[in-house]
Amino acid sequence: MDFDLIVRGGTLPDGTVADIGIIGETIAAIEPELNVTAGTAVDARGNLVSAPFVDPHFHMDATLSYGIPRINASGTLLEGISLWGELKPLLTHEAVRDRALAYCDWAVSMGLLAIRTHVDVCDDRLLAVEALLDVKKTVAPYIDLQLVAFPQDGFYRSPTARDNTIRAVDLGVDIVGGIPHFERTMADGSRSVTELCEIAARRGLMVDLHCDETDDPLSRHIEQLAYETQRLGLQGRVAGSHLTSMHSMDNYYVSKLLPMIAEAGVSAIPNPLINIMLQGRHDTFPKRRGLTRVKEMLAMGIRVGWGQDCVLDPWYSLGTADMLDVAFMGLHVAQMSSPADMARCFDMVTNVNAAIMGLDHLGLAVGKRASLVVLDAGNPVEAIRLRPERLCVIARGKVVAERAKQETRLSIAGRPAQVNRRHKAAD
Repeated sequence: MDFDLIVRGGTLPDGTVADIGIIGETIAAIEPELNVTAGTAVDARGNLVSAPFVDPHFHMDATLSYGIPRINASGTLLEGISLWGELKPLLTHEAVRDRALAYCDWAVSMGLLAIRTHVDVCDDRLLAVEALLDVKKTVAPYIDLQLVAFPQDGFYRSPTARDNTIRAVDLGVDIVGGIPHFERTMADGSRSVTELCEIAARRGLMVDLHCDETDDPLSRHIEQLAYETQRLGLQGRVAGSHLTSMHSMDNYYVSKLLPMIAEAGVSAIPNPLINIMLQGRHDTFPKRRGLTRVKEMLAMGIRVGWGQDCVLDPWYSLGTADMLDVAFMGLHVAQMSSPADMARCFDMVTNVNAAIMGLDHLGLAVGKRASLVVLDAGNPVEAIRLRPERLCVIARGKVVAERAKQETRLSIAGRPAQVNRRHKAAD
């Protein structure tokens, strides 16, 4: 068999060393050695070859808008929402599209080839929705882009949000979103969860709600989301994003809640960079950090992925489209320090996130789409430690990004001429 592309000698996340043969857009073979020709060969010897990075929670309509029209002075979630309200009237189709495409360029360079983005539908123009639908078409050859109809100002709280959510879905938005904790009352929040899930059930769509993104331990909309998931038969199609109130809930209630989430098959998407930046702002000391109970959910068999959430926007002033930054922060805040837990954090930003998004075509296996990443690291844990260069990014069987390996030159008597930070443990 001849291949269009072979990735030779890479180390897979499980430690296997293999050649990967690609025909067209599909992985056709993974073998210890492929003694055949190929139109293109990528030398991955000594480097980690991974499935692509996947981000299940982002806000692409706001990305790269940091400082417009001003900076979030308090650094709080609520000022960020207020600032976004000031920015929305200033948006143009071209500006949203161009910033989103620029971010997608960053994403490709970092091996991030699938993104789920929430798009605000509380602007009656649905300008951002139409702009990101254009972006979705443009990037389709190299990025799987999912759009979530997100009523940022509240499904009921904003007078036209309900109608706009339905309009956005009619335009082709993929997923039903919401923000129940931002409604005016807890009752309205619960009611919004019910109606949003019913809309998704009628249309055969997935659900992804900003859920309980607050320090209030009495914000318990995830309970309603798990209930509606089972009532409407949405198991496996629903995600609760953030879930930060769980950080502050009492342990007895959580002991009831986690089995409900697991039984309903609801996925969880914490966003560690943003959660620890925005939560606990009303605390003095001890100060809560606001990340949900990741290890406890994993122990219950709940599917948990890491999300990026924001890059250079009204809520967050940093970010580089690097999902290894996200895994690195999540590992620390969730105290996932064992070798198995650290490796799991890598899996969360690749395979687990792909599963949350329903992207069964992604992964390192024969028959899967030929989208993968070569990293300057020896294994997944080293990749999280170093957040290394992406030496080669392949999307749908085509090389879409490359970077030469970077070595630092030393000029120190008696020491090596070059150094990098990779490390092989002593035998």
